[in-house]
Amino acid sequence: MYIAMNQFRVNPERASDFEKMWEERDSYLNEVPGFKSFHLLKGALEEDVQVYISHSIWQNEETFTDWTQSEAFQKAHARGGSPSGTLLGPPKFSGWQVVLEK
Repeated sequence: MYIAMNQFRVNPERASDFEKMWEERDSYLNEVPGFKSFHLLKGALEEDVQVYISHSIWQNEETFTDWTQSEAFQKAHARGGSPSGTLLGPPKFSGWQVVLEK
């Protein structure tokens, strides 16, 4: 199993806009082989920054990589990013191999 995460630093005044964007976004993930689940996580307010993490679970790293090179990925990202003034810098990606699951 593979977990892909992007950390977003969001202007707290635009947090509801950020959440709405994700809620209304068509991700096309359910069309992709190997996709298991997605969560948008909201963390604590840190130094006037609202932290969010997108968290997706995949069968393995290969299925995640295949998605990033797929038509579904292109369609999901075609509408552009967050509205201006929402993000306080670029997202930070991290990928994780699951080594133990109970």
